[in-house]
Amino acid sequence: MSSNVSDAELDRDQRLAMILSDAADAICRGEFVDCEMICGENPTLAEEIRRLWNTLMVADTAGVISDEDSIQESGESSWKSLSLPTTIGDYELIEEIGRGGMGVVFRARQISLDREVAIKMILRGRLASEADLQRFLAEASATASLEHPNIVPVYEAGDMDGRPFFSMQLVVGETLADRVANHGPLPQRDAAVIVAAIAKAIGFAHDRGVLHRDLKPSNIMIAADGTPLVTDFGLAKQSGSSADLTRSGMLVGTPAYMSPEQAGARRNLIGSASDVYSLGCVLYFALTGRSPFVADSPMETIMLVVEQDPIAPRALCPKLDRDLEMIVIRCLQKPIDLRYQSGKELAQDLEAYLADERIAASSGRFNQVLARVFRETHHAAVLENWGTLWIWHSIVLLIASLLTWQMNYWGITQIGIYVAVWTLGLGMWAVVFWKLRQRMGPVTFIERQIAHVWGASMVAIGMLFPIELLMGMPVLTLSPLLGVIAAIVFIIKAGMLSGVFYIQATALLITALLMAIWPQYGHLFFGVVAAACFLIPGLKYARRRRAMLAK
Repeated sequence: MSSNVSDAELDRDQRLAMILSDAADAICRGEFVDCEMICGENPTLAEEIRRLWNTLMVADTAGVISDEDSIQESGESSWKSLSLPTTIGDYELIEEIGRGGMGVVFRARQISLDREVAIKMILRGRLASEADLQRFLAEASATASLEHPNIVPVYEAGDMDGRPFFSMQLVVGETLADRVANHGPLPQRDAAVIVAAIAKAIGFAHDRGVLHRDLKPSNIMIAADGTPLVTDFGLAKQSGSSADLTRSGMLVGTPAYMSPEQAGARRNLIGSASDVYSLGCVLYFALTGRSPFVADSPMETIMLVVEQDPIAPRALCPKLDRDLEMIVIRCLQKPIDLRYQSGKELAQDLEAYLADERIAASSGRFNQVLARVFRETHHAAVLENWGTLWIWHSIVLLIASLLTWQMNYWGITQIGIYVAVWTLGLGMWAVVFWKLRQRMGPVTFIERQIAHVWGASMVAIGMLFPIELLMGMPVLTLSPLLGVIAAIVFIIKAGMLSGVFYIQATALLITALLMAIWPQYGHLFFGVVAAACFLIPGLKYARRRRAMLAK
């Protein structure tokens, strides 16, 4: 029997690996890959596919970053063969002033109008594919539709000897990244002025249906007269556009400045608040001299963006104004609804700070505070695997508690019987529980952590009996600690999975007090409350899993 189960699990894991491998190959070929469609074709593996999809996207993005480094090197050699200055069409290319993963920028003179401009051309190599050409031209299209004093304007788009290009205003100045690198963190009010102006420009773009999706210090120019300008709309997305300018499923943006929904490849959640998050990262950088998350590799950075909160700005810059820190923190909230919802809202709060007025970020509406405390974390999805098992666990707990209460009522004092119920009995159920979970698919790291917490609680419960014996106490004297131990487990779950579990923890702590006051009914109280604490969320997540599998 166990051999058959092992073979089935092995076959399941092999099928899952094959599906993910085929998806990765298709993405690398630039094909459209729909996670939900794959889940629909493989309903028994849908949960595992969804859970591992982000890992697949992170690995793919890391590979793309490596590819683009080599492409940039090859592109650089091709442009070195171009002797400058040189005249191509209506433009005299004077000198190269910048390059990125997709294009190279020249200072140039437009001959017909006798004016200096910046010319951006697409690099040769892999990035000159049809999809990347669309992305390059979409930058020109998105920027040309935006006329704002803080957005670098595009003058013309066209083709120079087979090289797609567009011309734009030549900004004489430096990027925000260069200014901070050369002079250190900016004065607080200067940083607020710069980001407020950029936030207004991004709000203007949002009103016209354009998302930037790659806001970072190197994409913000500071002109010689001090005017901040946002540039590089190479990853811009226009609402209503059917064109996808990046590889299907690929993470969009720069890891250290992308929002959690971008880092998690949750494309359907990316919106104006995603740009606000990036603006918060830019403000954080301007004030502290570093990005909110720093790691040794893009993959590690992405995991930090998804999993961790950044170091508080005042921990890096103790003299930072608290109101300005509150603005940064609100921008960097992982829940989308807790951020500013548009660049305009962020700009208004920064202007309020500059005018020494009350800022919205410090008001902290009570319902927002409650929402943050009780919301689910991104790990809560694993509970869909546990829903039905928790329903069974509630029944087992209720039976054990009612049996203990009845034996105590009958006056049974033999400690061995109670040890058999709470140590051996629940221990056997734990083994069955875990085997059932393993049959449902691969066990995630967070689930293993939860299992360790549960195991620790069972050890603590089992230790109550020898402690009573050694201290000469009647059996079940320490039973109120059952409620305390169970409450601790739910407090840990609340931090890892869902803040709603604080309610269960509170109910169990109250139950522990009732058990101490009325010990003759202690296990009855505990059985009913503990069973309800598992049954209610168990029903919720079991229904959610059934609904997911039905799609």
